[in-house]
Amino acid sequence: MINGFEDFQKFSKDNIDLTIKSFGAVTKGWQSIAAEMADYSKKNFEASTAAFEKVVGAKSLDKAFEAQADFARTAYEDYVGEVTKLGELCAGVAKDVYKPIETAVNKATK
Repeated sequence: MINGFEDFQKFSKDNIDLTIKSFGAVTKGWQSIAAEMADYSKKNFEASTAAFEKVVGAKSLDKAFEAQADFARTAYEDYVGEVTKLGELCAGVAKDVYKPIETAVNKATK
């Protein structure tokens, strides 16, 4: 009876430790995603402001359209790159969150 209770306590403690590790990975992951998004937002705002100034300061309509087209192309490329980077970050977070659980499952099946 006592041995079963001690095993249950150890099992519960191990599960709590795994949960804490997983939540720690989630927290760390969200912090890096939030930092990346803040950095991208700042860069995007600065690029938008510079493009607006360039369009407004253009000497001709052709130069204004050219500046706008350059900005649109660059903004699209930056957006695609950022989405790719965020996808990789999210995949990394998912792996980090699952890693303690995978370790426990492997330990339990042996």
